[in-house]
Amino acid sequence: MAPEENTITATRTSLRIVEALKRLDGAGTTAVANHLDIAKSTVHNHLRTLEDEGYITKEGSAYRVGLRFLELGEYKRHRMDIYETARPEVASLAEETGEMANVAVEEHGEGVYLARAEGTEAVTVDTYGGKRVNLHCTALGKAILAELPEERVDAIVDEHGLPARTENTITDRAALKSELADIRERGHACDHEERLPGLRCVAAPVTSVDGDPVAALSVSGPTSRIKGDRFHEEIPELLQSAVNVVEINLTYS
Repeated sequence: MAPEENTITATRTSLRIVEALKRLDGAGTTAVANHLDIAKSTVHNHLRTLEDEGYITKEGSAYRVGLRFLELGEYKRHRMDIYETARPEVASLAEETGEMANVAVEEHGEGVYLARAEGTEAVTVDTYGGKRVNLHCTALGKAILAELPEERVDAIVDEHGLPARTENTITDRAALKSELADIRERGHACDHEERLPGLRCVAAPVTSVDGDPVAALSVSGPTSRIKGDRFHEEIPELLQSAVNVVEINLTYS
């Protein structure tokens, strides 16, 4: 995101340093300075301040993101109606399919996983509560994009691009818009190994009474199991049923 007038440079630097610690899975002052191309003395001062305030920890010579961020994230998550409302349906989807079920929302043009549940046959993937992903390469993200106004979709693509995550990722704007039109027509989105090789996903959007996208629910699993009628009919029907329950509860609870 481009810097805006009146933003605070020091705050931006601290946040970039926190992101670098996450990306580097912990690092010392020199490694962070080299990664961000910032003066070592500046990085040192920011790291010490973040440590003093309890937002990062130091283990030996390496600084790491602290658990205070977990406290903030959990506070935010539990304040969201969609999280509390969708969690039981996500658990039911995982139980019924035996696969991984998820709920995600859009924030700042990215998809954010709120919760997941693992069925008895679920494969291990890299998702977790709070993980951020591009919208264009996931079924969850495409389900949400399909319900957004075209100008909002264009703004998201302008800001985040359409990076290729696998050889199947949609990287052309016109192709993405065609895909979103198909999603709107059939009511669910599919991920054909577009973010992770060997993984397929089906997702359906959760919308408000005004038709605005609130979130999306999904079921994902290996291509060896998510195929044929299960991929095109069985899982989409289960998702639509779950979405219906979530939307009713959001509206009337």
